[in-house]
Amino acid sequence: GDPTLELHDENGAIIGSDDNWKESQQSEIEATGLQPQNDLESALFEMLAPGAYTAIVAGKDGLTGIALVEVYRLP
Repeated sequence: GDPTLELHDENGAIIGSDDNWKESQQSEIEATGLQPQNDLESALFEMLAPGAYTAIVAGKDGLTGIALVEVYRLP
């Protein structure tokens, strides 16, 4: 219902995090045309160098559920 999202680099450092997608990066995410329909969903817009990354999705305040993580390469 209300996921959080963290993006970690190959050393485990957090390079981005989000709770409700409209709270930060709203204009960048909307410009992709891929914005979530629910304001409580999480989304990040990051320019990444080639490498290994880890996305961690968790339920806010200990909630549980099923998550889908999608990664897009934009032109």
